[in-house]
Amino acid sequence: MIDIPDELIATQYAYNGAAGRAFVAALPGLAARFLEEWGLRRDGAVMYGMCALVLPVVREADGVPAALKLQLVDEETAGEPVALRAWGAAGAGAVGVLGHDPGTGALLLERLDEGRPLSGMAVGGGVPGGSRLVGEVADARRAVTVLGGVLARLAAVPAPEGLRTLGDAVERMLAAAPGVVERLADEGERRLLADCVAAVREVAGEPGDRLLHWDLHYDNILAGRADAGRAGEWVALDPKPLAGDPGFELFPALDNLFDAGEVVWRFDALTEALGMERDRGRARAWTLGRVLQNAVWAVGDGERELAPDHAEIARRLLGVG
Repeated sequence: MIDIPDELIATQYAYNGAAGRAFVAALPGLAARFLEEWGLRRDGAVMYGMCALVLPVVREADGVPAALKLQLVDEETAGEPVALRAWGAAGAGAVGVLGHDPGTGALLLERLDEGRPLSGMAVGGGVPGGSRLVGEVADARRAVTVLGGVLARLAAVPAPEGLRTLGDAVERMLAAAPGVVERLADEGERRLLADCVAAVREVAGEPGDRLLHWDLHYDNILAGRADAGRAGEWVALDPKPLAGDPGFELFPALDNLFDAGEVVWRFDALTEALGMERDRGRARAWTLGRVLQNAVWAVGDGERELAPDHAEIARRLLGVG
């Protein structure tokens, strides 16, 4: 039997309704099924994120450490095994796939060092507007530089056929945008989001074709394990893949461990890592597109204001902060 974390239960119930409740109810049976079918034994405490339960395991046949990931398959997660295999074939620095069950979405993944997320390097992050020690800023900037290198390797890979696309997402965002802007309570935020919409319209006709992670923040990069030949390597996991422009990838690294004073530095460092120094206008427009995407979701949930960090990112990139 497994203990399902209360936080995962609450998230599934809140965001996925009946489907989430069914998923939670099925988890013990799914875990037991794949432990037996794939010849696995448990090897540590249950881990979890917003949408998945992860069991550290060992393959009994060869002693290889692995991670059994169980998650509700939806539009965002359906392409995960396709993306991970494409990156794996290209040697692009993503976690390896050892097994996949298409019917349930269960994944058997290479085990990484869960005790060493990249966020651990950025020890001074997450203090909006606060004072920062020189060493803390340097640590956080090293983490951004590492993330930029991982991002560049992932985005160099063309997207396989059949994944969701940035073009489709942009169509939906722009269709919803007038109503979203209108429902914001603050006039300044309405103007700010209207500027985001205008920027996205300028690049909407060229949504791109690279394989994007979409959620590459500092906790979604872990250190590799020496016993898997990954000593010294930083490895990406938990993608929500889509086909699109690499500029759409920058927002999580600006928002996660948010620091208003570092937004522009991080943006410049990431565009340089992606080779977009001469096309920062496009990268900025797609980053503002993430602000718009989040606003569409928030207003759809009844909010009437932008998330403060998201608004500040937009202001800084537009030069009005």
